[in-house]
Amino acid sequence: QAQLVESGGGSVQAGGSLELSCTSTTYTDNRICMGWFRQAPGKEREPVALLYTVGDATALLRYADEVKGRFTISQGNAKGTRYLQMNALKPEDTAMYYCAANLYCGTSNWRLPTLYTHWGQGTQVTVSS
Repeated sequence: QAQLVESGGGSVQAGGSLELSCTSTTYTDNRICMGWFRQAPGKEREPVALLYTVGDATALLRYADEVKGRFTISQGNAKGTRYLQMNALKPEDTAMYYCAANLYCGTSNWRLPTLYTHWGQGTQVTVSS
């Protein structure tokens, strides 16, 4: 069973930057849909960014409207690795961030947490004003 290991996160002031990483320790397939969701206290889990790759090709790249232009998701040297560079952070970005993965995703379902079969342990991001 795939395991997702997350790192990064922490506390910064508004306008600062953080980087998250996520690695699948057992990924072996040629395709993987992998990205991040976040959940603030009292709110539902919401999508942040998603990158679906098939081999070396990008099949789908999506960002939530709230993070477009500020966050960048990328693939690491290993295909089962993703990075999320978060710039110009705002207090409303404060949440627990969860890495999620599935073998596939599409334009109609990438936002659905129920699609993803594997989740990381979560890492806290706190942005102070």
